[in-house]
Amino acid sequence: MPRVTTLRLRPEDPADTGAVRRVLAAAFARPEVSTPPEVRLVEELRDTDAWVPELAMVAEYGGEVVGYALLTRVRVKSDDHTAPALALGPVAVAPHRRRLGIGTAVVQAAIEAATELGERLVVVLGDPAYYHRFGFGRADRMGLTSPWSGLGDPWQALVLPPATSGEGPPPRGEVLFPSPWSKV
Repeated sequence: MPRVTTLRLRPEDPADTGAVRRVLAAAFARPEVSTPPEVRLVEELRDTDAWVPELAMVAEYGGEVVGYALLTRVRVKSDDHTAPALALGPVAVAPHRRRLGIGTAVVQAAIEAATELGERLVVVLGDPAYYHRFGFGRADRMGLTSPWSGLGDPWQALVLPPATSGEGPPPRGEVLFPSPWSKV
């Protein structure tokens, strides 16, 4: 009987660190850099209070980590307060497993986990054609600014369903990223 291999989506385990590093390095490889900045970003975020272990998602196929999507804590600062939100990225798929739906699956798993945790807002800087499938839209039209606001369409946000029916609207204001993001 042939063995059926399925895609398994789960939070990153500490034992996955090396495999995640390899997926990120392969996915973001460029000849001009020995270690892509996305690898260092994840490694540095792990040591900050922005790290939410349940929202570092891996895609495993046949026992091999082949995909990754990370949501980390950011803050939205308005005139009178600061509210929590999440930033999506990096998202990576091992080059030999691209175009199989793994990226979509691992991003969707991360978004679903964030929704279950009661999160309200996710921001991302990326290809609008790709992220639109998850419901992302222009962040500036939602009243969100960041160092990347001037890029227009790639600066995007997704409002997650409220945890309770009485919850107010998602935060608006300046999105503040943890310091490791300034190196990307």
